[in-house]
Amino acid sequence: MKIAIRQGWPLEQAQQVAELYEQAFGMKFARAIPNQAARVAILSRCFVPDFSFAAMQNGKVVGLAGFQTQAGALTQGMGAKQLIDSLGPIKGIWACAVLALFERKAAPNELVMDGIAVDSAVRGQGIGSQLLDAIVDYAQAHGFESVRLDVINSNPRARKLYQAKGFVATKEERFPHLKWLVGFSGATTMVKALN
Repeated sequence: MKIAIRQGWPLEQAQQVAELYEQAFGMKFARAIPNQAARVAILSRCFVPDFSFAAMQNGKVVGLAGFQTQAGALTQGMGAKQLIDSLGPIKGIWACAVLALFERKAAPNELVMDGIAVDSAVRGQGIGSQLLDAIVDYAQAHGFESVRLDVINSNPRARKLYQAKGFVATKEERFPHLKWLVGFSGATTMVKALN
């Protein structure tokens, strides 16, 4: 099956894209928003498609790579107001507090990649690699000096892919006391410098 990589995706596919994102990152957000249906509903409303690249197969999104710059982010619609409006004040404030642990801001002239999600039915076909290449190409074409990402310590396969694509580890963080809350005990920041 032919895969086409494009920037963004049709808004009418927001629910399906949210389900794909949930498949890849749901456990990461589970402590912040324990109810899976609520997580997917919030994601489907918060995405800004322009800050992503999608892998399309027969008109369906089968892969997604989000990114963030100082101009915006794929998940920029997931702010405190949206979370409190969706979940109520207590659950909304709790979600804000937990999600703040994942917050990363792009520096000037830097693009931050917000993770790659690939449908389980098409994994192992190089789609993640194509999405990563699209992000790097976009960053180069738009004059960014670097692309930064974080990879969790429980995902050595992703780290290996990033290293093969020229990303270099710049910082290791360990937080075993937070594993119960965020689902992993450490992460590595990796950066690819662009010419």
